[in-house]
Amino acid sequence: MASSSLDASSKANILAEALPYIQSFHSRTFVIKYGGNAMTDEALKAGFARDIALLQLVGMRPVIVHGGGPQITGLLERMGVKSEFRRGMRVTDAQTLEAVEMATAKINQEIVGLINRSGGKAVGLSGQDGRFIQARKLLLPPEAGETEPVDIGAVGEIERIDPEVINLLQSRSFVPVIMPIGVGTDGEVYNINADLVAGTLARSLDAEKLILMTNTPGVLNKAGKLIPSLTLSEVDGLVADGTLSGGMLPKIGSALDAVRAGVKSAHVIDGRVPNALLLELLTSEGIGTLIRPDGGPHFLTDSQRYFGDL
Repeated sequence: MASSSLDASSKANILAEALPYIQSFHSRTFVIKYGGNAMTDEALKAGFARDIALLQLVGMRPVIVHGGGPQITGLLERMGVKSEFRRGMRVTDAQTLEAVEMATAKINQEIVGLINRSGGKAVGLSGQDGRFIQARKLLLPPEAGETEPVDIGAVGEIERIDPEVINLLQSRSFVPVIMPIGVGTDGEVYNINADLVAGTLARSLDAEKLILMTNTPGVLNKAGKLIPSLTLSEVDGLVADGTLSGGMLPKIGSALDAVRAGVKSAHVIDGRVPNALLLELLTSEGIGTLIRPDGGPHFLTDSQRYFGDL
């Protein structure tokens, strides 16, 4: 009996710790880039959906952007098509674009279904819906030995995101779940990097936070240790000295652009950890790396100032 009472007491303390965060973030928008192992492991997928439902039910306004890299590659393999990448971006011909749309639509439906079964209210969207993600063809700038920009097919860069359809869904208490597909002025469909979509959407919605779920614990130093909190200037320093490189750079670039544009903070978290979202948002310790403005509060040591209006 004593053990059970202790367990119950611990659970009550956890809930009490979450209260100021729930109060502060009520009615605030969080844009969440959903990716990595959290999208492929069945238990993690179910846990993510429950976390989203809980955040919605306590009054927060999550918006989800998802990719689908492994699923797209798998579908192409079954179609007998080899995936090709240039500078980390998928070369997207007509057949590949068809696979991208098929795979991301299936993922979108699955996410929506899981959230709805967990007690939330989710709606799936493509950037083509209402033309709310407007894009143009992306050409990679020439590198050494190249004289012309590199055409990688139906890959787009964002011209503008119209937040009206998202605002409408949020006003009706729905969780938007968004495929990173954009549309050009000529009706051309483009595959867009999901990190880029999430960061741009966070800016368009004046979001409180941008959260990037990855397969790493967060931003690591050269010794491989997690860095819990960074300012914009500190991140720039890590890029300059080579600590940050490779596949982390697009995510970090998206985070930096969002925070510089007014999003209060960006978070890089480990989607392999069960309940990663709740641990990052509703506890003082968090589990990943928080990126904040140079003049912003340190969330681990200055939480009283951050929650000063409560």
